[in-house]
Amino acid sequence: MKTVALDVTSAGWVTTFQDLGRRDTERRGVPTGGAADQHSAAVANLLVGNSRGAALIENLGGELALVPDADVLLAVTGAPAQVTVAGSPADSWSPLVVPAGHEVRVRGDMNQGTRTYLAVNGALSTKTLLGSAAPDARMGFGQTVTPGSRALLETEFRGFRHRLFEPPLFRLPVPVPRFDDGPWAIDVVAAHGVQAIPGIREVIEEATYVVTPRSNHVGLRLDGPVLHPDTGTEIVSHGVPIGALQIPHADELIVLGRYRSLTAGYPIVGVASRASLPLLGQAGPGHRLRFRWTDRETSLRRFARREAEVRALGHAAAEAFGALGFTEPLRHIN
Repeated sequence: MKTVALDVTSAGWVTTFQDLGRRDTERRGVPTGGAADQHSAAVANLLVGNSRGAALIENLGGELALVPDADVLLAVTGAPAQVTVAGSPADSWSPLVVPAGHEVRVRGDMNQGTRTYLAVNGALSTKTLLGSAAPDARMGFGQTVTPGSRALLETEFRGFRHRLFEPPLFRLPVPVPRFDDGPWAIDVVAAHGVQAIPGIREVIEEATYVVTPRSNHVGLRLDGPVLHPDTGTEIVSHGVPIGALQIPHADELIVLGRYRSLTAGYPIVGVASRASLPLLGQAGPGHRLRFRWTDRETSLRRFARREAEVRALGHAAAEAFGALGFTEPLRHIN
């Protein structure tokens, strides 16, 4: 095991340490949090031989760049992006060797998605809150990565003697999502609140919604048609899941994210399917969304297929890295 320094030369708009979030903390009133696009974050880690929940770097907008002081194995996933190493083009969604002293730069295409993820083989030295590196601004836990900062990494990687322009290191079954140009289709399972608003199913199904700049890590605020309950009956505050479609008093639709409040007193008319949540995590201002109703069984089948693809990648990567003598690194170094 050796310690490698990653010197950050550019951090774009918002860059943070991330992982897949907290477990068993919602009963304490602390949201799960974690990477907005859980699929991309998990795949980035698996591509470099880490566990899917290891700490990594999430970049929102602008350009992320860093220079390692020793050879490292990394992967970039998430929104379509231009990736270069020492100025030469490199692949995303693939293991990539970055030699010592060479700068890797990542610029995501904000027209196609908002977040990119960079994972490095090994364990990043990060602070944790309730067992997770995921930031939580309301708890005063920022985890911001800034230009001029240095991240430390514990890794067993010693290099493959692999040149940038040679064929890919491995042929891995990587489940790369589609980022279509048109409105993104989001599958939604109806919730109890749909019964209280006659006609809301048809309105949501037929409309196109646009993500507004008022959106944040708590949820996406969408411009588009909504209907409100036709009675003044008070709604008792209740727990809400990630992906809940909520209709507040204003004429907008909100899709709650991983940093949502845990309870709400507004109508919840549906819940985005788990397979659609990564796409919602990539939706930024100006992105257009269409919602299509589905049933719970179909939603679970689609998520199971995606999980099977991720597990297949995990098995293939474990075999490849095992053959090279790698062991799975620790999740975090505190």
